[in-house]
Amino acid sequence: MKNYNTLSEAINDLQTNEYPYDFNLKPECLECASLKIEIRPEDFKVDKIYRFEGMSSTDDNSILYAISSKKELKGLLVDAYGVYAENISEAMRKKLR
Repeated sequence: MKNYNTLSEAINDLQTNEYPYDFNLKPECLECASLKIEIRPEDFKVDKIYRFEGMSSTDDNSILYAISSKKELKGLLVDAYGVYAENISEAMRKKLR
């Protein structure tokens, strides 16, 4: 797995090479707004996880998930550390561990 120094560097590289779509986190699924589809937890897998820690503040911490779906759709999800824990279903929480 390749190492990245910054979140933006990782996003740019992964979008260019393998994971072109952006996913948004919803309580029960992932949403790909550009394609107007939702992907349920049973229909995707987390291929890679990258953690980034802000140098000046813990508020800058984030996780980048590289995700692929059963329909061969690949994209990225960016989330802050721990934020998703309160806002998503148990199935989504387990999938993103």
